[in-house]
Amino acid sequence: MYKVMLVDDDYPALEFLTEMIEWESLDLELQSTHENGASALAYALEDMPDILITDIGMPKMDGLELTEKMKEQKADLQVAILSCHSEFQYAQKALKLDVQDYLLKDTLDPEDLTRLLLTIKKKLETEHQSSLKQVKLQHVVNKSKHLAKDKFFRELIYQSPQTKHDWCYRDNFSGFKLEKRFYIPILCFLENYKSQKSTYASEDTFQFAVQNVVEEIFENCHIKATHFNFERNKSFILYPYQDSLKMDNYGDVVGVLTKIQDALNSYLNVSVSFLLGDHRDPEELQFEITNLLAAKRQRFYMKNCVILKINDVEEQYSKDLFAYYDEATVELRNLIFQKQVNHIDPFVTKWLQFMKENAFPPELVKEWVLKLLLELKVKLKALQYFQSSFNMEIIHQEILSMETIHELRIWLIDCLKSALNLANEALYSSKNKEILEACVYVSMNIEKKLCLDEVANHLFLNSSYFSRLFKKEVGKTFVDYVKTMKMERAKELLDQTADSVGKVCERLGYDNQSYFIKLFKNYTGITPSDYRGNNVCHSK
Repeated sequence: MYKVMLVDDDYPALEFLTEMIEWESLDLELQSTHENGASALAYALEDMPDILITDIGMPKMDGLELTEKMKEQKADLQVAILSCHSEFQYAQKALKLDVQDYLLKDTLDPEDLTRLLLTIKKKLETEHQSSLKQVKLQHVVNKSKHLAKDKFFRELIYQSPQTKHDWCYRDNFSGFKLEKRFYIPILCFLENYKSQKSTYASEDTFQFAVQNVVEEIFENCHIKATHFNFERNKSFILYPYQDSLKMDNYGDVVGVLTKIQDALNSYLNVSVSFLLGDHRDPEELQFEITNLLAAKRQRFYMKNCVILKINDVEEQYSKDLFAYYDEATVELRNLIFQKQVNHIDPFVTKWLQFMKENAFPPELVKEWVLKLLLELKVKLKALQYFQSSFNMEIIHQEILSMETIHELRIWLIDCLKSALNLANEALYSSKNKEILEACVYVSMNIEKKLCLDEVANHLFLNSSYFSRLFKKEVGKTFVDYVKTMKMERAKELLDQTADSVGKVCERLGYDNQSYFIKLFKNYTGITPSDYRGNNVCHSK
């Protein structure tokens, strides 16, 4: 609905027009009425109308001056003059101000003004539709140029060196071409990309918003740098390098990138990190960009919102990460079964910090975490009454998508807390809470000698009653259940530690190694030594 302002120092005329024009039926809003131009202008500066109907001769400010000042604020303001003046000079000035009509009061018919208002309204609607089409068309053109520019960048990376030499200097639809000069390639990472893009209508809209902010910074800094979208949360900047001893190129780059970080955080609430390559001429850019994309270990251990230069040599790790795996699984098992939710954050932080200090490859870290969660699921499932909701296929995909250890830390803490909450729910909602507590007790004390009487006493139950109840609910005797759990733990120790068979036997509370080997063979079909030998062969 378009807004109308009426201005006339003749109050009866104001009242007449207010009452005689059917504003609502015309789908117009009579926004305000005023008896002088000064009052009307003050109001308009706060809330500008779409249509102004004004007299000429008024105290404080006449209608022509009011029209001129309001059009300075809103060039497309539609104006109709109502006046007692029929002199040519007034009509001539109104014409210069692009007034839509000049009506004389003494011959005014409300129907004439109604027709005029409908004509003005139709003009406004036509201009509005035309403006929308132009905006939409410009958006399509801009988007096409951005897509063409991004396509150009991909071709720069993937084209063969033989074809790239002359091709990269040609003009293209995006309006961008490489110059024969050095560039600093910069790999940009949008942090927490998944959660950030979800607040926008589409992924393209989000990336377009980021690109606009980046390009505005370049324009304000008068820099001929160019930003290219690459994939999901990654984009590239090609920053012109000045080959001069007087120029601190990398210092200037850091200054501009800091402004981009501040702007994205301020306008879009987005955090971004940058990895800088060495300056190269266009023929060598492909090599340096490939190096940036391959620096996955450096990216994995980067903090949020940082600006770093690429490492020339990947750090070497000396320790065996999986040699510490059993220690971590025992800690995690105790946390889950003792319901120590407050200790999950320190547990995850401790182990991921250890991995960071030793710069283990990201793939190895992810494999270690995945194995940890898989065995946790197995342990929960072995307790019979725990219904683990872990979907390992989804978890596997989510772990693989993690680009930084910071992202992995937040995700893993949330995952383990969910597991602990599910375990607690199962424990307290179970109809046979005693059996579930017995299973937890066995799991917590699996490396000790366990007997039925000990567990029954722990649960304050009669031994005979507990024995019958356990077999009824679990489907096997308590002694057989303990043997099964000990043999599963034996497999874990043989897989994950360098302990000898004798040491494994001792850890699990068996005094007789021959008896232990016999139990293990009955359970798995092979001896502990053969089991370890087979697993070593399979892992090679």
